[in-house]
Amino acid sequence: MDSQSDNPLLEVSDLTVAFGGRPVVHGISFAIRQGQTLGLVGESGSGKSATSLALLRLLPPSAQVTGSITFAGQNLLALPEPEMRRQRGSGIAMIFQEPMSALNPAMTVGQQIAEAVQAHHPEMDRNAIKKKVLEAMHDVALPDPAARFGHYPHQFSGGQRQRILIAMALVNRPRLLIADEPTTALDVTVQAQILELLASLRRSHSLAMLFISHDLAVVAQACGQPGDQVAVMQHGRIVEQAPAAELFRAPQHPYTRRLLASTPTMQTDRGLPLASLA
Repeated sequence: MDSQSDNPLLEVSDLTVAFGGRPVVHGISFAIRQGQTLGLVGESGSGKSATSLALLRLLPPSAQVTGSITFAGQNLLALPEPEMRRQRGSGIAMIFQEPMSALNPAMTVGQQIAEAVQAHHPEMDRNAIKKKVLEAMHDVALPDPAARFGHYPHQFSGGQRQRILIAMALVNRPRLLIADEPTTALDVTVQAQILELLASLRRSHSLAMLFISHDLAVVAQACGQPGDQVAVMQHGRIVEQAPAAELFRAPQHPYTRRLLASTPTMQTDRGLPLASLA
């Protein structure tokens, strides 16, 4: 049975983000169904991260955000802040691109994942929280979770630290995962492993995912299921959106074609000269 519902889990309509009156995101619209992945791709500065932070209402107070963001039938832009805090982590979760800076070097990884549980389940006792943390560590294929519960971030490899961030994001079983450049800091081999892990978790958790990257080859691997979509951003606008297979087979916008021409595949030598986007 198809896990994707006909009704969007997340629907973004005419979203604009501006700072000091200068828009960095210009009236974009997209939708994501349960179980579906939308790849949001574009160069640095195209508005991808501003979009993701707007969804979670994590932009600084100076940001002017207009349009509508509807998640599970709720208008997120109109939610009181206490209700929005409950949505972060339990409804929508996010993994960031720099695991070493996102993790607290002075706390064990078990403590950090446990904090994410306590924030949404203050009624749980320590044993129940630890059990939930160990399950999350197991889900992301960290070896020997019980032994590594008390280890610090510097005792893990870069790929393992990214797995810890994924465990923190998914420990409260959100319905939507925002993955903002989750493989940028990793080498190609570890990158492929993290993408395979996300694909597996997506199936087992029936996750919807917004996958953000500047790298079309990575987006192609992340958006590999029927029904997945890719949206291409340039200068704060979505210039093309299509089913993933269709977009990679027959891109329509000149910018998308240039991005594809400048992108090595996961298998090719990334040291080869690439086509210029200028």
